[in-house]
Amino acid sequence: MHDSIVPTDPDFYKKLLDHVGNGVYFVDRERKILYWNEGAYRLTGYKAEEVLGKCCQDNILCHVDHLGNRLCKKGCLFSACISDGGVHEANIFLRHKQGRRVPVTVQVRPLRGADGSVIGAVEIFSDNSAEIDAGRKIEAMNRMAFLDHLTQLPNRRFLDMSLETALCEFQVHKDPLGVLVLDLDGFKGINDSYGHSCGDRALQEAAKTLTGALRPTDIVGRWGGDEFLAIVRNVNLESLSELAERSVVLISETSVPVDNEKRVPLLISVGAALSRPGDTPEILFRRADELMFRSKAGGRGRATTE
Repeated sequence: MHDSIVPTDPDFYKKLLDHVGNGVYFVDRERKILYWNEGAYRLTGYKAEEVLGKCCQDNILCHVDHLGNRLCKKGCLFSACISDGGVHEANIFLRHKQGRRVPVTVQVRPLRGADGSVIGAVEIFSDNSAEIDAGRKIEAMNRMAFLDHLTQLPNRRFLDMSLETALCEFQVHKDPLGVLVLDLDGFKGINDSYGHSCGDRALQEAAKTLTGALRPTDIVGRWGGDEFLAIVRNVNLESLSELAERSVVLISETSVPVDNEKRVPLLISVGAALSRPGDTPEILFRRADELMFRSKAGGRGRATTE
């Protein structure tokens, strides 16, 4: 019989955590980051050397909830955990190094010293955006020429077909249906000031943020240029408005890096319309599009629901 192996090398445990798919990091009572595993790097884009020694309240990941409230300033799970010694969980959005918002499930647990006192906390977080299913959809759409290659979202051809199908189902089964028209504000200025490569990154990061902001059952794609279209089923006016507002808030928390010192913030204007009996795809889209232009006229970076 083999003797049991009891690892004594601290590096063993570091390597072990680096092989965990989830992001893991530790902080002390002052919320200074003491450890950052490879999973945290994969999910956030930040390497350990970029964050070790910094405090989470420096707003590195800029955690926000679905309403856009900045949790590092109010509602920090680390602060609550260190204060009450309890386990805290939440579904929130972190900001990736590239600027997009990533939906994550977070669990924070206390770290205790030999005397039982809380000496810090550990956060374990994972991406909950169903990347595997999304990858399969992308592969299928690629085969059928339904993919916008810049944003990796459904293209206009796919959106046209999906909207027509959804409206047919609405006319027969009366299942409620909504449409969001989402247009990036100031996109021409980004291209003119920082170049088309920056404009492309803005579209890519906006696409990823919108995918996380909407529900898994919703379809969001690139309609053309700097305009996106979302087809949302099983909604009423209140939930449609909530999705539109959430998209605005999370895009406003998204930015694109220009260099090591500067980031370009993004804004989006949204128009949201519910389907009506007798609607054609053209009529429903035009109604949402007019509401989107009303948002732009009202100051941009906002949503208008009929």
